[in-house]
Amino acid sequence: MNRTRVLQEIRIMRFEEIYQWRTTKNLTIEEAAEILGVHERTFRRWCRRYEDEGFDGLLDKRLNKVAHNAAPVDEVMEVISLFETKYQNFSVAHFYDKYRDEHQGQRSYSWVNYQLHDAGLVVPAKKRGAHRRKRERRPMKGMMLHQDASSHEWVPGKKWDLVVTMDDADNEIYSMFFVDEEGTNSSLQGVKEVIENHGIFCTLYTDRGSHYWTTPKAGGKIDKNHLTQFGRAMQQLGIEMIPAYSPEARGRSERMFGTLQGRLPKELALAGIMEKDEANVFIAKKFLPAFNARFKVKVKEEESCFVPWYNNYPLALDNILCIQSKRQVRKDNTVIYGNKVLQIEKSSHRYSYAKANVKVHEYIDGSLAIYYGHRCLGRYDIEGNLIRKEVKKLAA
Repeated sequence: MNRTRVLQEIRIMRFEEIYQWRTTKNLTIEEAAEILGVHERTFRRWCRRYEDEGFDGLLDKRLNKVAHNAAPVDEVMEVISLFETKYQNFSVAHFYDKYRDEHQGQRSYSWVNYQLHDAGLVVPAKKRGAHRRKRERRPMKGMMLHQDASSHEWVPGKKWDLVVTMDDADNEIYSMFFVDEEGTNSSLQGVKEVIENHGIFCTLYTDRGSHYWTTPKAGGKIDKNHLTQFGRAMQQLGIEMIPAYSPEARGRSERMFGTLQGRLPKELALAGIMEKDEANVFIAKKFLPAFNARFKVKVKEEESCFVPWYNNYPLALDNILCIQSKRQVRKDNTVIYGNKVLQIEKSSHRYSYAKANVKVHEYIDGSLAIYYGHRCLGRYDIEGNLIRKEVKKLAA
């Protein structure tokens, strides 16, 4: 029984009680109407109907009539069936986007929302917590970016981390991809994609993950004097990093991840995608363009803070956005890096590099390089094998 019918039942029960009071306690019409909270003429009309027709005279005949603009039952059942069969567990907003875009639905969001709630398919949201003042967005694109990651599992037994880099000014996501586990390389890759496509930005807002910051005491303040590999790369690029000390502090990115967690796994499952690489292709070509078009907001200032990046030697972007480690060359002109032995080839520039201090660059794709100052002494694949340059022979 809906709320309107319940209120009608209560009104009838109350009227019958007041009607008896008027007869036994000699209440005036004015007093009886005041108790019921209605006008005197309304009370008189109810009395006449009650005396002529009894209980039925007090019923509101409009409740049994179908509204002239009511949707056909078949249409209502079609929407409910669509939600139950194909889009089960989708949020109402996500389902409405599918209903409108892929099934050419013409009804409003409010109508769809009401039908799903009325059918008991959607649970009303819990009451929100204490009021918090919303932080104003940055007025221009490129002033501040957010980067974060969250775990997703749409394939049973397979869990991958989704790394997202987005703009604070308008919610646009510049980079989004799955990795086995987030870390330095995945964070550097996100920044690299942004710089290559848009340019250098001003600030980056992150949590206090160990690959972003050095934190001497768990849960305490970060140490800005001891940079991580990621922090060193941002310093070289002139990008200021801002640490977040609570989930509320990065509420904008947290809300965005809530939306992504509610939509992306369902879209991937709907498309039948089961592998990480296939998911990344789907994100880049289909999901992300549509998602940005749906959730981007208008910026206050059209001017952008992005500064174009040009890969001029020796400041190639790859040689900044990488893990740099100091090593000393051994007597046999080799460098130990992890469990790999990197052999330096004979060079015409120097007889031997034994005991020289060098830097090993580990790139995002896992390949390696040895640098002596700005001179590259050798490049190596992910297994540590030397990549020899092909020498082109001139035609005679």
